[in-house]
Amino acid sequence: MGSFGEPMDLDVAPASPRSLKRKTDGILPEPKRAAQEPAGDEVLESTWNTEDETSTFRKFTSKSNSLPFGQPIDYASISGPTYVTAQTLVQQVAYALSDKIFSYSPESFDLDVAVKNWSAQKVANANGYATQVAPMQTRSGAGSIALGYMFSKDFDLAKRYIPQALLASSSSLHSLRAALDQLSLLYSVANPFVAHVAAVDYASTSGLVTDYATAFTVAEELGLGLVSSTSVYETQHMSLFATIVATVLPTVHIYDGINVGRGTLRVVDVLSQSGLSATYSKSLKAISKLGKKADAETKVARLLKAFNNELGTTYDLFEYHGHESAETVLVVFGTVEGSLAKQVAIKLSAEGKKVGVVNVRVYRPFSEEAFLNVLPTSVQTVAVLGQVIDTIAVEDESTHSNLYEDVLAATVFSNEFSTTLTIKDHKYSRADVFTPTSIATIFSSLVSKNAEETTRIELLDVSKVQQYTFWDLEDSPSATAPSAISKFLSGDSTNHLFSNQTHDNLVQGGTVRTEIRVSKKILEAYYPIEEADIAFVGEAKLLKEVDIVKSINKGGKLILKLPGAKDEDLEKKISVAIRNDIKFREIQLFILDPTLSPTIEKESATEALLSELAFLKLARPQLLGAGLDKLAAVNGSTKLFSEISADLEKALRAFEIPESWSEVETDADVVQLARTIKSSSFTGFEKEDSEPPSLLRDWQSAAKGLVFKEAYGTKEALRPDLSVKTYEITVQENRRLTPLTYDRNIFHIEFDLGSSGLTYNIGEALGIHAENNVKEVEQFIEWYGLKSDDIVEVPSREDSCVLDTRTVLQSLIQNIDIFGKPPKRFYESLAEFATDENEKKQLLVLGGPEGANEFKRRAEVDTITYADILLEFKSAHPSFHDIARIVSPMKRREYSIASSQMVGPTTVALMIVVVNWIDPKGRDRFGQATRYLSELPIGAKVTASVKPSVMKLPIKDTAPLIMAGLGTGLAPFRAFVQYRAMQKAQGKDIGSILLYMGSRHQREEYLYGEEWEAYQDAGVITLLGRAFSRDQPQKIYIQDRMRQTIDDIVKAYIKEEGSFYLCGPTWPVPDVTEVLEEAIAVEAKAGNKKIDPRKEIERLKEDLRYVLEVY
Repeated sequence: MGSFGEPMDLDVAPASPRSLKRKTDGILPEPKRAAQEPAGDEVLESTWNTEDETSTFRKFTSKSNSLPFGQPIDYASISGPTYVTAQTLVQQVAYALSDKIFSYSPESFDLDVAVKNWSAQKVANANGYATQVAPMQTRSGAGSIALGYMFSKDFDLAKRYIPQALLASSSSLHSLRAALDQLSLLYSVANPFVAHVAAVDYASTSGLVTDYATAFTVAEELGLGLVSSTSVYETQHMSLFATIVATVLPTVHIYDGINVGRGTLRVVDVLSQSGLSATYSKSLKAISKLGKKADAETKVARLLKAFNNELGTTYDLFEYHGHESAETVLVVFGTVEGSLAKQVAIKLSAEGKKVGVVNVRVYRPFSEEAFLNVLPTSVQTVAVLGQVIDTIAVEDESTHSNLYEDVLAATVFSNEFSTTLTIKDHKYSRADVFTPTSIATIFSSLVSKNAEETTRIELLDVSKVQQYTFWDLEDSPSATAPSAISKFLSGDSTNHLFSNQTHDNLVQGGTVRTEIRVSKKILEAYYPIEEADIAFVGEAKLLKEVDIVKSINKGGKLILKLPGAKDEDLEKKISVAIRNDIKFREIQLFILDPTLSPTIEKESATEALLSELAFLKLARPQLLGAGLDKLAAVNGSTKLFSEISADLEKALRAFEIPESWSEVETDADVVQLARTIKSSSFTGFEKEDSEPPSLLRDWQSAAKGLVFKEAYGTKEALRPDLSVKTYEITVQENRRLTPLTYDRNIFHIEFDLGSSGLTYNIGEALGIHAENNVKEVEQFIEWYGLKSDDIVEVPSREDSCVLDTRTVLQSLIQNIDIFGKPPKRFYESLAEFATDENEKKQLLVLGGPEGANEFKRRAEVDTITYADILLEFKSAHPSFHDIARIVSPMKRREYSIASSQMVGPTTVALMIVVVNWIDPKGRDRFGQATRYLSELPIGAKVTASVKPSVMKLPIKDTAPLIMAGLGTGLAPFRAFVQYRAMQKAQGKDIGSILLYMGSRHQREEYLYGEEWEAYQDAGVITLLGRAFSRDQPQKIYIQDRMRQTIDDIVKAYIKEEGSFYLCGPTWPVPDVTEVLEEAIAVEAKAGNKKIDPRKEIERLKEDLRYVLEVY
């Protein structure tokens, strides 16, 4: 890294106007306002929140769901009882107290939309000037600009005491890690630094997920403070407290970024800017009297006490709720988790159940003494609700949550309890969503081993809370209705309202669910509504994808929008199962038909107003009179509402449920629908006409796209066409393991991870995003008549919204699998371009069932490629953009990792054999990825990703390992042995290791042979069984060596409960399994036991003690 004052290049990545409805790097415009000043650096004006000129009336359009009711909020109005979102409060604290805000807000997350607006308006902060806002891109090296700013030689030292703030999501922490590490080392001479982190990331299989696990790891490893908010009501206080803690050590304030962060509700005790500033200054005086030797834990505890004194609050490092003599206590960290666990524990303890919960407010520094003090002396079992990355980590018994390890360390040596505590790790993945019932089920499982799922519990008194749900498509004319209704109902100061939205772009092309709860008491319910009084469904198709009716209260109301539908048509629109539910649950059904409204016929956009009135007629009929003026102040106009009101009697009708809806079809297939939608985005996607998959452009057009990125929606990224998370790593070693004269090229390649952020676990695989051979691509381009330098835009086949701008040469090298094996459909697709009738007929035959034998010969014997076929059928000459459409994209190739990151933190190694053969025409053929890797020079950059694997070490370090590897199948075992050797060097006890290796010749293929022998001499490897099949007249295979040492296998595998692993080709699996079955039988006979070896192998598979990774 250069000196801190030096500038560095940034990749600024604005949203593509092709993919999302809006950009998030713009500021919120005010009506009739001229151009705005930039916030710190230049900020482009938003396109998603501009006035809609196609309508004649005022709409209630959401600007961002991170803002209260989706609307901009005046900075000065944030004080006292106010409707806000947690996001708004976080941004208010950051703006009020910071010198500069560095924002790493992913596209559409809007973590900085409010501060940008305030900064553009030149609103003064508590220090007397407008806070600068610097939007940044999350990428490798992120955070360096913040360091450069603070430690620049031009930095105003008078500002050294003023905090610097960072706004980010959990997904950015990996990229910020290096900068945070550097900051920790230099913190004694740095500004106070606080990172407000929304606990949200995107998982390819689960959509948006709540991510605390990443923050746990980063805070622990870098020595950062970590503070959590457990509700919206305390978000402002905890943002402020984290900023205060930042005067002691760099601190992360984390809060739920999906539900709690964006829900709108009223907070009655919001501090104004002056209140924030005063509390900040007065609280800091508490540590001024502490000696310099006081540790961070002591200082944080003293600060929290002073903080409580200033605000009259009772926050603590750890907070206990539940039965005073609880025997089972659940330890929880997180916003939704903490809120629900607290409420459920209080409810269960009121019923006499001896359970409780400890909410962790300050995770780092972790005060063991404070934690033990809040535990009831009666406690017997302490369970930790600990988050881990994914379901694989949940199922892996060797993986523990970070929180569990801290709790275990705090309790294991404690003498404060009469009995030895049982500590349990109840892991959950980032994708898990909690409800009151699921939390109650956890308590039940801890109290009783045979507990079944708990009957659904309701934390709210449904007789005193009104609950409404709205389900609609993103682009529906009535999609804005629930937001307008929320704003309208919030005008009643005697009520508390909570409103939030969930977007799922994978259901019906974009679906939004809005929930509204209204109560006389303060609401704290961060979970989906399960007993709605009224459900409004704006699109009948949603009933086929989501079990909406199940979430309606018995006797509740369902408003179904069905344009032009007659009563006799309803049975065609609603399935039998849903009709049964409506009948049995006594749900009142109302049909809303917008086509019966003359007003909507003249102005289609007024459908939103009709939906609002239809809802209010059923939910709050008393408001339809005098309340219309207030509703008109939110959207529409008094005149329009008068006209729509006249139409309402025709457009909204009650439907009498016929007795036939109670008839159950016993032979009908019951489709289990999802109870709700998953959050996959924070906004909808723009619906656009499809574009050609590839467009050739001249270099001038491409240059415009690269220079004027915002205007052209250009985005720079490392392999943007790939959906998996990728890293750029560097070749530091590439050496052949077999002699040059040998026909098999097996090589060892090692990469330097540098600052890529790539991490991997033992046994995982490295995905290599390889490239086609340049010379072969150039030959194809010359033959096919293409121009190498033509610019082409190729959309990713994994994400058609992403355009990858390359030259034709680059596209064929990096994107298009032109030398790959074509499937049948390629022949069929190519036939469309053939001008010669005979060639067209032949292509159609090859693509059809009658050409199956010929196709198989071409694929398996001739190993024909896409390029070969294009060469063969010369009359079929598709254009380049058609080639990009019908030829498959290149796929990554995955190889077992041959190293342990615990041993070599900055490197990752692979052992690979080059795949090569000679086809029937005498041509040398090569596997694309293996040849690419074998030819890489030292210093070459490679794009890589990590894939989880079943190859995992046993939980116990003393459990023996029996490993069988053929050829390059030895790769993961090198990682296993490296790790066990490190443990032994640290003085730890390790289990015995039996390593069986198989190859053709010892002289040529003794792969890592010297390493294995060194490990054996060091006592790490117990037995080395080498099977070189062709070094003697009779063939000796790996199963033969295993059978020769079956007594050792019996001891290690059966008696000492070891684990067996086989990696390599599939052919030896039956023979190797047979040896293991023999070992099981030998031990059973010796112990006079009757065991079926085959069934025992199946049991061992389930226990992960018989693991195969074969290909």
